[in-house]
Amino acid sequence: MSSMIPRGNINKLQIVSVALTPSAVSANTTAQQTFTVPGVKTTDVVISVEKPSHQAGLGIVGARVTAADTVGITFSNNTGAGITPTAGETYDFVIARLDSTQAVF
Repeated sequence: MSSMIPRGNINKLQIVSVALTPSAVSANTTAQQTFTVPGVKTTDVVISVEKPSHQAGLGIVGARVTAADTVGITFSNNTGAGITPTAGETYDFVIARLDSTQAVF
């Protein structure tokens, strides 16, 4: 039985720090916003995103590479009012670069 799970080695793990100014996240919703993250390739995988400060009701529930040099962060707002993530904070991204010599099954 075949699977669609890619297999292979990680060529490199890197931490990239970028100052971001996200837009407001509407009440009781999740929403993806995209940001420039220099050096990220379309074949890279976002392992984690660290927001440096806590804001009640606001969370990061996912992240992915959406294009070269671009990462989408999905924010979750679990309150009854809109929340604007703190402007100008430096987010840390852990990025995995896969070994391009490995075959994908």
